[in-house]
Amino acid sequence: MKKLIAFFILITQFLCAQEDLTHEVYFETDKFEVPPTEHNRLLLFLSEIEGLDIEKVSIYGFTDDRGSDTYNLKLSQQRANSIKTIFSNNEFDESVITNVDGKGEVLLKVIKEEDVHKIRGLNRKVEIIVHPYNPPRVVEEPVKMDVKDQLKGDLKAGDKFTLDNILFKTGYSYLLSESVKTLEELAEVLVERDDIYFTIQGHVCCTQNSRDAIDRKTKKRNLSVARAKYIYDYLAKKGVNKKRMKYVGMRRLFPLGGDPKFDRRVEILVTYVGGENK
Repeated sequence: MKKLIAFFILITQFLCAQEDLTHEVYFETDKFEVPPTEHNRLLLFLSEIEGLDIEKVSIYGFTDDRGSDTYNLKLSQQRANSIKTIFSNNEFDESVITNVDGKGEVLLKVIKEEDVHKIRGLNRKVEIIVHPYNPPRVVEEPVKMDVKDQLKGDLKAGDKFTLDNILFKTGYSYLLSESVKTLEELAEVLVERDDIYFTIQGHVCCTQNSRDAIDRKTKKRNLSVARAKYIYDYLAKKGVNKKRMKYVGMRRLFPLGGDPKFDRRVEILVTYVGGENK
């Protein structure tokens, strides 16, 4: 009976372990900057976990067996910190990152003398462990008035509207497919309401020190601007007079304080309401 219980405990532990997603990033000797190839691999991993309801993320840095203990602890911490920075720059919610620790060296386990260089290379790394909620949490979002209906009503300069249903892919300036129809309907309203002049404000989430996030497509740190310009270009293409519009990136200057996904947003600020010059 005891053996059977032990077996079920082992199976349970195995299944629980399978819930975690892991990724390793490898570094060059004495370096904590992420090599380009490893950076691209990490971005692919971020794309894989973006749709998960994540409970916590742990980031652990390591070095090979060379160097003093003090040096290795510092370098391993720098490697862990560099990974956290990439998470932040790519709109990842830092509040779920519970550990960013440098663990120092990994002891060398030599099987064959010719394997030493390869083993040391595999020890210069950061381990990322992602633990999602299982099952995912059910979050009820508040019902909001449709922005299209608001734009059809009485407006004044200073009114601001969040485009709640205009959703961008994390780290990019293009829309998710389910948002295209909403943007089409918004364009129709703004073409009809030719008395509205407005500024399109783009926002990002999760970056440090109110910085802008990095656009993964262009590798430029201007994602909030790129999102605003995407909407600007789309509305212009659909017939909204460019003289009525401006666009600006707000970086992470105005976080909403709730779920980070709502900070990946675009807002319309009404600057003037009146007859359009013709």
